[in-house]
Amino acid sequence: MTARPHAPAPPEPIRFAYWVPNVSGGLVISTIPQRTSWDADYNRKLAQIAEEAGFDYALTQIRFTAGYGAEYQHESVAFSHALLAATTRLKVIAALLPGPWNPTLAAKQIATIARLTDGRIAVNIVSGWFSGEFRAIGEPWLDHDERYRRSEEFIRSLRGIWTQDAFTFRGDFYRYTNYTLKPKPPEPLPEIFQGGSSRAARDMAARVSDWYFTNGNTPDAIRAQVEDIRAKAAETGNTPRIGVNAFVIARDTEAEARAVLQEIIDSADPEAVRAFGHEVKNAGKASPEGEGNWAQSSFEDLVQYNDGFRSNLIGTPDQIAERILALKDAGADLALLAFLHFQEEVAYFGREIIPRVRALEAARVAEPAAAAA
Repeated sequence: MTARPHAPAPPEPIRFAYWVPNVSGGLVISTIPQRTSWDADYNRKLAQIAEEAGFDYALTQIRFTAGYGAEYQHESVAFSHALLAATTRLKVIAALLPGPWNPTLAAKQIATIARLTDGRIAVNIVSGWFSGEFRAIGEPWLDHDERYRRSEEFIRSLRGIWTQDAFTFRGDFYRYTNYTLKPKPPEPLPEIFQGGSSRAARDMAARVSDWYFTNGNTPDAIRAQVEDIRAKAAETGNTPRIGVNAFVIARDTEAEARAVLQEIIDSADPEAVRAFGHEVKNAGKASPEGEGNWAQSSFEDLVQYNDGFRSNLIGTPDQIAERILALKDAGADLALLAFLHFQEEVAYFGREIIPRVRALEAARVAEPAAAAA
């Protein structure tokens, strides 16, 4: 009797992360009234709400100077630890910026937090887009591709320190000779995230990163990025997963949701939006191909820091769930979400949208089985 081939494993459910508002002003460059706060008590409660709602990750931001409507900022690693202390399952991704951080310090910080929190800490390596910030704190501002070469060495150094005794490394930016860190973080190692959409960013993700964050975009544009990264990664044996940025406005009707979006844009701070756009577009133009994450961003897109409006998670819970599935079909493994009023909207997302997404995913899995039967 011929054995039947094993059925392929069903695709993993899409995961959900949220931007931690540890920076004032929320996640839009707008003066619209928000019930979101950057303070610690608000964020501890938000982390607990997100955990209960079914979110997998929270991503803390790293900023060093005031600007673009964000006057106050909590440091990312310390703030991440505070959120971990307030939760039991949520993973928190701490943003690290090579230059201000050295891999030696980062490896030790993160290894310690991993030990204290049962491995719930991850890192997001930010290569840098704000030249004024680097000048303000006395850090050298490297050429575009050099920033990504430094970030890659940073990641290789982190992994080497976490996995090897007598670690030795000779790079252009970091050097180690027989360095041993103990205790190392528990297995599995902290996940390493990164962002960017330039050629250098995508190639780095293909070689060394666990996760690649891209700005918000249409499913077709996301699919092109995913295919590009997967083709490059196939040459290295790495298998980075993809996270897509999106700003969620869920209301009873699409008209209500669109009205909120328009109010956010109408209340934008034009000077701050233009200044932000100038910085991020210049950072992209410095790449050899002359493009970056914000190359095609309009004024309206730039009102949300990471093009989150372009992912179009704006409408009713049913519409948003369908659009999340479209992003998943395009290759997204994770949706990185921002909201206007974080606490109540994260709770609403967990109550009304995540169950719809899971139902759609389950129906997808059931279809082939029903057809075979």
